[in-house]
Amino acid sequence: MSNLHILREHALGLPKARKIAFAWAEHVESEFGMECTYEEGNTEDVVAFVRSGVHGMLHVTATRFELNAKLGLLLGAFKGRIEAEIVKNLDDLLAPKVGAHAAAAAAKHPAKRK
Repeated sequence: MSNLHILREHALGLPKARKIAFAWAEHVESEFGMECTYEEGNTEDVVAFVRSGVHGMLHVTATRFELNAKLGLLLGAFKGRIEAEIVKNLDDLLAPKVGAHAAAAAAKHPAKRK
């Protein structure tokens, strides 16, 4: 078995982090056929996920996402690729929405015409 451990720090607070965790759970359910269960807590939420060859948990707090997973023998051969996909997905969900910020900045500071 191969182990995955991914940690992402953030400053979103639990309510916003919870929304991202829900989005992540929906993504892995639809894209990878995972079965997810979501448990909300006062200071930490836990997303448990499982499918053939992989199981794990995503711990969500006001300041971090921590994913721990175990890959079976067959999926262990693809550990690097699987880890890269999870990291990309989490980073995409955590990235500031550039389009929204750019649109707001453009509205405040319209381009000057010559």
